[in-house]
Amino acid sequence: MTPTPVLVAALLALAALGVPVAFGVVPPGALAAAAIVLVVVAAFDAWRLRRLPTPTVERELPSIVPVGVEREVALRLRHDGAETLRADVHDLHPGTWPVLDLPQRVDVPPQRELRLVYRLTPTTRGRFDFEGCALRLLSPLRLWREQRVAPVRQSVRVYPNFAPLARLALIGAEQASRVVGAHLKRRRGEGTEFQQLREYRLGDSLRQIDWKASQRVRKLISREYQDERNQQVMLLLDTGRRLLARDGALSHFDRVLDAALMVAYIALRQGDAVGLLASGGDARFVPPHRGPGAIDVLLDAVFDLDAKAVATDYLDAAATLAARQPRRCLVMLVTNARDEDIEDLLAAVRELRRRHLVCVASLREDVIDQGLDRPVRDLDDAIHLAAMAQYLEQRRRTHQALRAQGADVLDVTCAQLPAALVEHYLALKRSALL
Repeated sequence: MTPTPVLVAALLALAALGVPVAFGVVPPGALAAAAIVLVVVAAFDAWRLRRLPTPTVERELPSIVPVGVEREVALRLRHDGAETLRADVHDLHPGTWPVLDLPQRVDVPPQRELRLVYRLTPTTRGRFDFEGCALRLLSPLRLWREQRVAPVRQSVRVYPNFAPLARLALIGAEQASRVVGAHLKRRRGEGTEFQQLREYRLGDSLRQIDWKASQRVRKLISREYQDERNQQVMLLLDTGRRLLARDGALSHFDRVLDAALMVAYIALRQGDAVGLLASGGDARFVPPHRGPGAIDVLLDAVFDLDAKAVATDYLDAAATLAARQPRRCLVMLVTNARDEDIEDLLAAVRELRRRHLVCVASLREDVIDQGLDRPVRDLDDAIHLAAMAQYLEQRRRTHQALRAQGADVLDVTCAQLPAALVEHYLALKRSALL
């Protein structure tokens, strides 16, 4: 319990009263009487504060929230005392998260419930705890304040931003691919798996015509095909130091995880099975799952996954995947390919290519593209531009070496990654290479 500015001001006024007492203007008894009154009033106010019950607090917040998305959090306070309670409220949220509208000073009516709202933005994935709710209660006469903590503990899991996936759930798979940004034309009758018979349409090839069915109904009937289903996609994610770079508020690994979940969702909607292997820093393996619930399995498995400041052993990742994934599949390796890693990466691609189709998505930092567009005004700008050009040439040679091993290479920024992965996956399905 600590004094408020009101009590401090009263004590200063009492001290100031000692000046006229010292000069005999005011009798000493007046000072003593004023001191006794102040002590009695302050003691009585402190006693009343001690007797005040701690308000009950309930927090309205889902147990799972997406990273980087501002959320509204509500606190419901109930005061069972006989008179209005004034309090300063501050929720004990994870300390590094940006917060708006905290702390708040509120007046809680007796035997009533008060709801206050603040806004919070989770900035890191993982599991976090709200330790309680801090309350600074003011005494009835506003002479004292007391710090208390309402025991409203809550554990929250911060997932990758699944809001885009929720929006895609409302539309079909083909339209979802276009929303992601994948541009792929689908020709009529294209595919490798029979879907249905229908009337002939202008533009159908002669190979699509079912002559027996056409003879029975006395008109041309075409076969319609769809892309083959029940295939498998493995997402091989680098969790090493290359993915610690940041473009904006999120790290490259956060962007990679969002893109991986996007292509996983599209693949699941296409009827394929999706698995995941993370290697480098944090390690994780999820065998291929099929069906609408598989995206929840992936989210539960990777929500606390993160990149670490260690070198990635690509060959070990390839050996692990080869041992755990015997069936042929499309392997989408997402990393930032550098020339110093090329020998290990080439060996890993050769190992994977023995059984699987391999696509390497190599992330490019936004600052590279921005640096190339910057005008050259002096020697420092020229050196900067030359360094950028040398870096890009090393990347080009690295990608060329990977393509020579039979891998498809996507040289993309974080913003381009989701569309590039989805587009490449759909292109491979339509080409029947899986």
